[in-house]
Amino acid sequence: MAAMNVNPASALPSQIALSGDSALVPASGPGGTLADVSGTTQSDRISVYVVRPGDTLSEIATMYGVSMNTIVWANNLASTRDVHPGDTLIILPVSGIERTVAKGDTLASLAKKYGADANEIAQFNGLDPAAPLVAGSSIIIPGGELAAPAPVSGGHAIITGRAIYEPYLGGSGPAYGSYYESPVPGGLLTQGLHGWNAVDIAAAKGTPIHAAADGTVIIAKNNGAWNGGYGNYVVIDHGNGTQTLYAHMSHAIVTPGQSVSQGQVIGYVGMTGMTTGAHVHFEIRGAKNMFAATCSVGERVGLYGCN
Repeated sequence: MAAMNVNPASALPSQIALSGDSALVPASGPGGTLADVSGTTQSDRISVYVVRPGDTLSEIATMYGVSMNTIVWANNLASTRDVHPGDTLIILPVSGIERTVAKGDTLASLAKKYGADANEIAQFNGLDPAAPLVAGSSIIIPGGELAAPAPVSGGHAIITGRAIYEPYLGGSGPAYGSYYESPVPGGLLTQGLHGWNAVDIAAAKGTPIHAAADGTVIIAKNNGAWNGGYGNYVVIDHGNGTQTLYAHMSHAIVTPGQSVSQGQVIGYVGMTGMTTGAHVHFEIRGAKNMFAATCSVGERVGLYGCN
């Protein structure tokens, strides 16, 4: 299971499983995983939190080391006050807001306004820190605090040239060889390792997406919302300290708590969330992503890799 506080009366979330002394890993950007809380938790794992009486979104965000908007986006909340005792919140490791650059904006002024870091803004968006910002362009401000952005035509993709810019944020773990199958055999690898231990595998919209291994569905978002950039997505816990995440689905056909078998269809390729083309953003958390290790961009992905 994803990390969850033991019950609404407990003070801290329980420790999530580790694999080979490596934390479970899954987006800023789609980009998606906890240990015992001490001030803030690690931000590389997906967690489930049950709201306790007296909790505020600000306190929960601080506990997990993410922005309030991370939680707003992931749970499709109406506002930062839309939390109530007993609510179950999904906490994604995705902190950041989208901002349209206005005339006179600079990296420093935006960082100051939204409580972010100018260098992180530049790095995340592939910007030259010494170059002026272009009025009318869109950027992501990692760690920024603002009300969740309203949907716009074409989605929330941040584009540098013709490609979405998604830095590698961390991940990996032990190698499990052919334990995982490709979610879309025959798909085209369009982006190597990026985000939280993820690869992108392109396929025609509506192509079936398969479970990479046996497990239990812990998250199935099917609301068409932004969801931290993931859009409609599914997370499967595999019972060995690892999870897999499948993002940008047109829709999921599984539900939380459902047991699935390797190869079972769990949803269909789509273009929801932060994407400009039909593909699956596929994360392996807690183990090496063998598709990143064995495949090169432009290669067709086989059942267990490309080699």
